[in-house]
Amino acid sequence: MKKQPIFVAVDTNNHKRASEIINATKNYIYGAKFGLEFFCSKGGREAVKKFKNKNVKIFLDLKLKDIPNTVYKAIKSLRDISPDYLTIHASGGLEMMKAAKKAQSETNKKMKILAVTILTSLTNKDLKQMGSNTPIQTQVQKLAQTARLAKIHGIVCSAHEITKVKKVSKNFEIVVPGIRISNKVQDQKRVMSPKQALKLGATHLVIGRDITKGNPKTNIKKVLNALI
Repeated sequence: MKKQPIFVAVDTNNHKRASEIINATKNYIYGAKFGLEFFCSKGGREAVKKFKNKNVKIFLDLKLKDIPNTVYKAIKSLRDISPDYLTIHASGGLEMMKAAKKAQSETNKKMKILAVTILTSLTNKDLKQMGSNTPIQTQVQKLAQTARLAKIHGIVCSAHEITKVKKVSKNFEIVVPGIRISNKVQDQKRVMSPKQALKLGATHLVIGRDITKGNPKTNIKKVLNALI
């Protein structure tokens, strides 16, 4: 069966469970996303390197955000892991994103940098509480424009902002979390079904609990059926 453009979100600090999830899904998915929980766990860094041999793309979701020089050095320090994808926060600004791109070009030309726009756990009300009256869709578009100036490879946004991002650049890879095959929103607020997100133009989907909670072998088949 052809692999689908899905990153399974391996949100656990249990390395054995992570192996079970990847082994059950690797024939159907594009890659595996490892976030802070896994990476910061004991032996997490070395474990990520081992998963490079599982025939899946490695997506390191660290969401780096700091002064340009710190982000530059952080990315250079990932040389030994050599992930296929790495996230930074677009809100870190143009110079920070340029520094990230420079580190990528000097360290791993095949790695793609993804700029995270607005987390899918946030709403317009949340942004207002943080001091911004700019609607999420407008804010995502502005962040995508800055990422384009920095020559970043792709954008992470909810499916609801895909159209805005595509207006900025048709060359962006658009990686979309907040994907649900059920009606359970949980801690992510801006969600959508996988079929709808792909139809709007997502290049890759990030799916976690709908695959990882329970039996991943059974769950991945439910997700694949939802794409039909």
